[in-house]
Amino acid sequence: MYFNEEKICLITGANSGIGRAAAEALARLGVNLIIAARNKFRGEKTLNELVENSGNRNIELLIADLSSQKEIKALADQIKSKYNRIDILINNAGAYFSKRHLTEDGIEASFAVNYLSRFLLTNLLFDLLKKSKHARIINVSGEHHRRGKINFNNLNFDKKYSGYAAAAQAKLADVLLIYELSRKLIGNKITANSLHPGAVSSSLIYNDPDAGYFSKFFYSILSLFMKSPEKGAETILYLAASPEVSNVSGNYFINKKAVLSSPESYNKALAQKLWDVSEQLTEPFILS
Repeated sequence: MYFNEEKICLITGANSGIGRAAAEALARLGVNLIIAARNKFRGEKTLNELVENSGNRNIELLIADLSSQKEIKALADQIKSKYNRIDILINNAGAYFSKRHLTEDGIEASFAVNYLSRFLLTNLLFDLLKKSKHARIINVSGEHHRRGKINFNNLNFDKKYSGYAAAAQAKLADVLLIYELSRKLIGNKITANSLHPGAVSSSLIYNDPDAGYFSKFFYSILSLFMKSPEKGAETILYLAASPEVSNVSGNYFINKKAVLSSPESYNKALAQKLWDVSEQLTEPFILS
């Protein structure tokens, strides 16, 4: 296993679903675990359950709303003040918005939470990742990236909005980010990979502020045929802990196997432009 020495792991979105399952599995492996949550009450409940179930007391809860760049910066600053390195960064937190919302930074919420928060947090933690003997960045993405398009003239969906199209754009951006990271991090002993956890029963639809009763009821029926969170977390754990992928970077995984992502996701010019635009959107916090 990768955990032949004490590891420090940060995972976002650990309150429920595959994030919760992955956090507990990691805690059982003995890592020093940092869980980032938006809701303090739910976060504390998760923290207490993780400690009780795993017997691992080296677990810390930090509160941050990842739709806010100011709070992402504060989260990174807290981590930097307490830890001398990060060995594993798991960007798992995500959200779905059936109707268009703008964050306090004026960015469409799906793009902000599902992609830009990961770009910013990863960049802010680069120095700690570089101090690890072998760091791993893991982004939980999804197969609907294959239907995504990056429209730089409508990143904010000021024109016609679709919850699915916004989510697909953000997930494609997330896969492009991992590939660009893997190119930029060559020689830094840091790997970067993304994954599709499968169709997993989660709370995304219930956390959608605009989801109607019918949508929630229909999803509750569909969820009966979906993977369990524990099953969905298996590829996350594989990428975090397996020695088989210790030197593997810039790949997209399903069921613990590297597979081809969408043709668009391999567009290097698109990835570089997205990186440049992302730097512009987060510049005050990256440079502060």
